[in-house]
Amino acid sequence: MDKLERYAEILDSAALHARATPQLTHTDPDLSVADAYRVQQLSVDRRLARGERRIGVKMGLTSRAKMLQVGVDEVAWGRLTDAMLIEEGTAMSRARFVHPRVEPEVAFLMKAPLAGKVTAAAALAAVEAIAPAMEIIDSRYENFKFALSDVIADNTSSSGLVIGSWNDPAMDFSNLGVYLEIDGEVKQIGSTAAILGHPLRSLVAAARLVAEAGEEISVGDIVMAGGITAAPNLAPGQTVRTTVQGLGSVMFQVEA
Repeated sequence: MDKLERYAEILDSAALHARATPQLTHTDPDLSVADAYRVQQLSVDRRLARGERRIGVKMGLTSRAKMLQVGVDEVAWGRLTDAMLIEEGTAMSRARFVHPRVEPEVAFLMKAPLAGKVTAAAALAAVEAIAPAMEIIDSRYENFKFALSDVIADNTSSSGLVIGSWNDPAMDFSNLGVYLEIDGEVKQIGSTAAILGHPLRSLVAAARLVAEAGEEISVGDIVMAGGITAAPNLAPGQTVRTTVQGLGSVMFQVEA
């Protein structure tokens, strides 16, 4: 087992057993972004070997709030699997995670493949529908602290996703109001414009980044556009709801 395979095993085990692990860059400060993406791929491959199915990609670090929260300044991407899906309106188990947080997002459903350098118009033409969504992020690193290479290797902290009702993407979703409630109290307020100025720019970036990895966004894939606000912590007993102007609401509960 080489170094990158060993890192993939460490992160996969940490996620599988909901156990925090030290940052990779503590012992390997020169871990490159390219090697970190290779670790991510190897780690996700271990999940696929256990029977999980890839269902799309997620974009990370796409809002200024998120960049400030985690102390990085570059967009990143990760892979989604069916085991990460949480049915809208149901409960997620807090015990599955190390220190989960939630962020409001929008999600795209793809009707055509997308890869490489594309225009915003071409990206929109490949979209079947858009939905309000939330992502459960859960860094496997101790104290939710990491460098850019660490978070990329850890599948950009992606751990779960909840998707609301799908809507026609012909509507203008460039600057929709968004608010996140926990137990009926508004905790975060933002706009879809926080996603790189327009969520479509996130999809354009996703197409470019997956192509650089020799992959594509496929028909039927879900693309999570990225966090809109800072991500509050989750605790058992909470009811969490995100509402996106014109798109509707999405909700889940947290159990022990």
